[in-house]
Amino acid sequence: MAPLGFFDPMGLLEDGNQATFDRLRETEIKHGRVSMLAVAGYLTTASGIRFPGAEDIPDGFASWGAMFESSAGRNVLGQMVAFIAVAEIANREASWAGIKAEFPGDYRNGALDYGWDKLSADDQFKKRTIELNNGRAAMMGILGLMVHEQLGVSILPGNYLPGH
Repeated sequence: MAPLGFFDPMGLLEDGNQATFDRLRETEIKHGRVSMLAVAGYLTTASGIRFPGAEDIPDGFASWGAMFESSAGRNVLGQMVAFIAVAEIANREASWAGIKAEFPGDYRNGALDYGWDKLSADDQFKKRTIELNNGRAAMMGILGLMVHEQLGVSILPGNYLPGH
């Protein structure tokens, strides 16, 4: 997919196995989606926005320890675990219901469409390419935010350093 094209420096797809490619692409898309949410969440908490009842939980890596210390924090962790479990169960190819994914990462399961089927094949491909590249950028973005926080070097406006 443009603009990077096929990139396999570790030779994982030397045998040309389509099933392996599809599994790796689905994993890449899922990690990209999670990373897009992670960047948005990291920047939201760094700006000072908190859920009601969680105002005392710090941002960044310091939040993990603080969440275990309070009942509100443990509730947040429980909600996170429940959400991840439901998302993992619901966002799969529903072969048991006779629904086949059109492409790796297609988690619509016949229920969510938002006009996807009305787009032309070229527009669908373009949007899938945009999502893949935005996910790749988000993976690098959240990695950069986390590394800079651990190094103690701010890259956020106002030299704000989460968790410190």
